[in-house]
Amino acid sequence: MKQTKNIRKAGFTLVEIMIVVAIIGLLAAIAIPNFVKARATSQANACINNLRQIDAAASQWALEQKKTSGSTASLSTDLLPYIKANSGGAMPGCPAGGTYTDTVTTGTNPVCSLGTTVTPAHVLQ
Repeated sequence: MKQTKNIRKAGFTLVEIMIVVAIIGLLAAIAIPNFVKARATSQANACINNLRQIDAAASQWALEQKKTSGSTASLSTDLLPYIKANSGGAMPGCPAGGTYTDTVTTGTNPVCSLGTTVTPAHVLQ
C-alpha cells in the first residue's frame, strides 16, 4: 500500500520578500533625512551653548581682572579656568568640527569657524 504524504514547504515567496524590502526602503527614505536634520540641529545647539559658556567665561575673567569692555583674553590660557573642561581636561570644541577663535574680546560674541556657512548657523546672538 502506497501512502502519499502532503509535504508543504515553509518559507516566504519572492513577492512577499520584495514587499517587505520595499516597505523598509520607504521607511528608511522617510526617517534618514529627519535623523540628519535632527543631528545638525543638535550640533548647532551644542556649539551655541559652548559659545555662551565662552562668553560668560570672558565676562567673569574681565570682572575679576578689572578689565574694561574691549579687552582681549586668550581662550587657552586666560579663560580655561572659567570653563568646564571635557573628560580630557581640554575645552569642549564644536561638535560639527568647527573651531573657536583663540582670542575673545570682551563685549563681543565669540565666534565659531562654521558660523553661518552651515544650516542651522553656529552663531551666538
